[in-house]
Amino acid sequence: MDKAARAITSAKILLQADDVDGACNRAYYAMFDAARAALIGVGAAVEPTVAKTHSGLISAFSLHRVKTGRLSINLGRTLNRAAEIRLIADYTGDEVTSDKAQWLIEQALAFVEAVHKLLMSRNKN
Repeated sequence: MDKAARAITSAKILLQADDVDGACNRAYYAMFDAARAALIGVGAAVEPTVAKTHSGLISAFSLHRVKTGRLSINLGRTLNRAAEIRLIADYTGDEVTSDKAQWLIEQALAFVEAVHKLLMSRNKN
């Protein structure tokens, strides 16, 4: 979760510096790191090789955290959309608007907060 928090901070700084692509990358990785923490923190039975790939981690997150009702369907959808935006920003050369990057950062903040709450509630039990 510490990596997720640092990534959000970096995303905000990059967006302020007009590095939209970099901001999208860091916002996505905040979500990726939080999703990995959600799987590890609740003891989901996920093969280490699966959790290392983007598609594997997203699928495992959906299976173990969203489909179980522990986190909302919207969070799962947002993680998928964040992955799509990150691919555009990092690889296609197509423009991602600053408004889209701002939206992604806001979604990353909500995602990380939701995962943090999930992990904290588990630690209290």
